[in-house]
Amino acid sequence: LVRNPGYDPIFKLEDAWKSYLGVPCAKAFCNGTSALAAMFFALNLPKGSEIMVPSYTFFATILPMRLFGLVPVFVDINPRTLNFDLEDAKKRLTKDTKAVLPVHWIGLPCDMDLICEWADEKGLIVLEDSAHAHGAKLKGKYTGTWSRMAEYSFQMSKPLPGIEGGMGVYQNQEDHDRAAAFCDYQLKGAPKDSAYMKYAGSGLGVKSRMHPMAAALTLCQLKGLEERNLAGAKQVRRLNDALAQLPGLYEQSSGRKDIDRLYYSWNMLFIDPAEAGMSRAKAVEALKAEGVSASELFYQPQHKLPVYVEDEWWHHKPVIPELAGTDKANATAIALPYFTKEMPELVDQYIKAFEKVWAHRKELA
Repeated sequence: LVRNPGYDPIFKLEDAWKSYLGVPCAKAFCNGTSALAAMFFALNLPKGSEIMVPSYTFFATILPMRLFGLVPVFVDINPRTLNFDLEDAKKRLTKDTKAVLPVHWIGLPCDMDLICEWADEKGLIVLEDSAHAHGAKLKGKYTGTWSRMAEYSFQMSKPLPGIEGGMGVYQNQEDHDRAAAFCDYQLKGAPKDSAYMKYAGSGLGVKSRMHPMAAALTLCQLKGLEERNLAGAKQVRRLNDALAQLPGLYEQSSGRKDIDRLYYSWNMLFIDPAEAGMSRAKAVEALKAEGVSASELFYQPQHKLPVYVEDEWWHHKPVIPELAGTDKANATAIALPYFTKEMPELVDQYIKAFEKVWAHRKELA
């Protein structure tokens, strides 16, 4: 590519991603944030339309909504899955709610079957943020294919890394073409009879095309994606199956048997201080003393950031709620590293360290 510069890798990646997921349309972007912005533009909803979304997510899932006059409705998460809490969403439904946007957090699929069933009943559009879930499945169906539109990130830490990049997938051509007009003045991938082809040569004012080197790198990584996901999950299971036997210690899990999850960034555990007989702080302090790379994870909820309460940024300001599940997750989470290569000796050392700490939890308390 360096010797023969060109954009072919982008088109090859789009074709490969469509083939991999079995979706009709895909569009590559310079990053996942841009893919999400184009998704919100493609919705073409009236200003003031609400989109239900978890606050426990990266800013990119939410903040681009404001560019199009859309309003985030902050939904709680289940503190043991870190995913969209459907029961909480049901309480926050209003006449202005038009869409739901679950996030598959660190590779664990949301309950898309139940979410889609409810959304269909209420006439809501379903979207997905699959930035962490490349290759994860629910009922044999890939995350990102349950919805009208979905987004993936290829940023350097993601399961499918291209250093930087993103992808939007679309179940209908019009959504693809509108998203393409937003980000690509050439409207690659749009048919000649598309209503948006009149904008070829200008687009609609933004250029967020993927860098071809990122596309080439992502194509290389795609070849081993499934194998890496399986190997990583196998190693986490070897660790977590042992740790889950300890009183008051839980892993991020929905308990469903019909999912194929992957792991990304962290191996997330949760402590119940009452059951464990010690506080999170004491447990983490003791684990660190044994050499474990553990932390009391606090993930910044979006709804507590200044940008969401300042008038100048919003056509319609969002409501700032109390989210008990989000608070509980941040009060109980213990983050372990996700090992990206096989480390059997280290896994054994982690197990022994946890068992030692739990054996002395009365003294620690």
